[in-house]
Amino acid sequence: MAAKHLYFIGTAGCGKTTLTHAFQLWLQNEGYDSITVNLDPGAESLLYAPDVDVRDWIKLSEIMQEYGLGPNGAQIAAADMLALNIKEIAQVVAGFDTDFVLVDTPGQLELFTFRQSSRVVVDELSGDAAILVYLYDPALARTANGFVSSLMLASTTHFRLPVPMIPVLAKADTLSEEESDRIEAWSKDYYSLFNALLDESVDSQTQISAEFLQALESVGMGRNVIPVSADTGEGIEDIYAVAQQVLEGGEDIDKHSSSDS
Repeated sequence: MAAKHLYFIGTAGCGKTTLTHAFQLWLQNEGYDSITVNLDPGAESLLYAPDVDVRDWIKLSEIMQEYGLGPNGAQIAAADMLALNIKEIAQVVAGFDTDFVLVDTPGQLELFTFRQSSRVVVDELSGDAAILVYLYDPALARTANGFVSSLMLASTTHFRLPVPMIPVLAKADTLSEEESDRIEAWSKDYYSLFNALLDESVDSQTQISAEFLQALESVGMGRNVIPVSADTGEGIEDIYAVAQQVLEGGEDIDKHSSSDS
């Protein structure tokens, strides 16, 4: 059975690397085998030791020196170089006999999702066995306008990478219970979110947000957000359950080599 590929995606600082590490630890505790893939060539340190690391192929310091680029220009060049090297990287990933491939994407969302090379990367690396775990940053999502902004980014990501998506509210333990419940309610009921927008302000931005919500509802876009905490473990099992529902129709996969060894 082909390995399931989970791509952890979100804005800078939302906790992608931390959640990648926490999800791997949870899988190990449940008896499933997994590997981690770091696709961020600019990562300075990671909580885990990646089994496959793009920095073995692409180094920002070398790109900056060779092409005379600053950090931002080097990141953009590296994003396109990733696509040029993806066949070789995919061969290395395919060499692992594992249940799950956990892909930690670049820190800056736009470097991965808003470039044409990203679709090449996902197609080559995982084919049909891919799912996006999109992290909502609680610092942004705690207000109605901020939550709509998060929805816009998530929807754009889904449009650019049209594979199944699991939206999660990252670092849920940093929110009060009231804030977490309110965000969950917004994700389930756009009418509730629209009313919250009106409570915050009534201006041109509110009108744009309302029209965006109406468009989302008309196309049936969106899924209830899952509160998740890498520190407390909240919601991690829910990510697994939704991934299984989407990719395997809800059936648990047979526990792999980690339980046989």
